[in-house]
Parts: sequence; structure tokens; C-alpha cells
Amino acid sequence: MNNMDDGSTTYDKHDLYELCVQSPKDLVLLLRAVHGGDPVTLGEDFSGTAALSHLWIKRDGAKAIAVDFDKEALYKRGEHERITKHQCDVHEIREPCDVLFVGNFSIGYLHTRAELVEYLRHVKSRLNPGGVFICDTYGGETAYTLGGVHRAHPMPGGKLCRYTWEQHEADPTTGMVTNLIHFRVERAGVIEFELEDAFVYQWRLWSIPELRDAMNDAGFSETLVYTKLADALDGDGNAYVLPVDDGQEELEESFIVLVAGKV
Repeated sequence: MNNMDDGSTTYDKHDLYELCVQSPKDLVLLLRAVHGGDPVTLGEDFSGTAALSHLWIKRDGAKAIAVDFDKEALYKRGEHERITKHQCDVHEIREPCDVLFVGNFSIGYLHTRAELVEYLRHVKSRLNPGGVFICDTYGGETAYTLGGVHRAHPMPGGKLCRYTWEQHEADPTTGMVTNLIHFRVERAGVIEFELEDAFVYQWRLWSIPELRDAMNDAGFSETLVYTKLADALDGDGNAYVLPVDDGQEELEESFIVLVAGKV
């Protein structure tokens, strides 16, 4: 947060994104649970601020490899001896890992099936034995519906950040969508800061079967779909997860899922 010359307040869009969008603490547990073992090294492609990587290494001995084009976002949290950061194309990285994660629907940056399969083959080449690739996607009856979803997130000092996710364009014949994120910070109904189009995404919205088919073509031995964490935690704080059984469990009318490929 900074004060501008005119006396108004401005906020960093990456800080607001982490407040409103990401839940990296829960995600660390989920990724470990999907792996099913004791993964040491996380690969975080399209990492943004690498918030997930910085939480992943809280466990003793854990390491992470974060990759993103945006230098400002990538180094926002500084550097750490157990996090390797690369400002480059994700295809350039060869360092092995146990779990490789692509979140925030960033798998949609790959617009064609050929690009998707090529990337997944590259991912598979990086995974250690027993490794797993995990990405998220959304779908359901509102997947191509235009409009916005609004949420309010509390902030220090009695402020609220009103977050809007807007599906601005969506073409079900091609799977291409344009999504926007807007932020507004207010206190007692008075707007202190507003940022329209803080993030603009042009994605190919991949369906669950499309992702699973591409993973199969890339050589993954098994694909699984997850919707949520189970309630159970063991004595070490590790979570248990169960995949959605093929055809046995109905997803919600509009859903977000994780699709996993195991080597």
C-alpha cells in the first residue's frame, strides 16, 4: 500500500490478488495429499508471485522451482535459498521435481491441443518417479456465461476489498474465453481505491476430458480428478483426499476441479 501525491491510497494488485484469489496454505496440503508420498521438490509453472512455493518450503528440507515471465511478480517476495526462480518460458526448465502445479487456470495459456500435449510431455520429463502433475480448470453450466462474480474480503482497519471476477468474452465453439479481475477497496462505504482490469486473461478453457485425454497422449499412466480436501488430517497435519470416481459422483452445476496426471 502506498500514498499517492494527491493524498489518495493505492494498493499493489498482486497483494490484492493473494488476498482475494489464492489459498496457498490449503493448496500445499492438497498437493501433498494428491502425490500420496513425501514429495520434496515443487515445480510451480506460471507462478506469479510464487506464493505457493514460499509456503511449500516451510517444511524442513522442501524445495521449489518457480517459473514466470513477469519479473515484478516473480521476485515480489524476494529470494530464498531453497527456491529457484526463473523468469522465462516454462518449456525452458529442465530441473526435476516431485509435484508440478499449474494453478489459477493458467493451463489455459496453451491455446491449442498440440501446445497442450507438447507442454505435458515436457512436464512428464521433469517429474521424478512417483511424481504428479496437477492443474485446475472450471466448468459446468455457467462456464461460458458472461457476467461477474463479486466477493468482499475483510482487510485491516475495517476495510473491505471488493473483488470481481468477470467473464468478459466466451466462445463455446472454440473454447476461448477472456476473463478480467477488478478490485475496489472501501471503508464505511467510501471507496479508497479502485482498479479496473487489474488482470486480463485470454485463455483456452480446457474441459476435464480434454485435459485427461491430453495427459494420456503425453504418456501419463493415470489421470484423476479432485474437487476438495477431505476433512481428515493425520497426526502430522497431512490431509487425505479422494478422487472423484468416474461416473459415480456428480459435480456441482458450476465447479472448479483439479486434474492430476501421475507418471
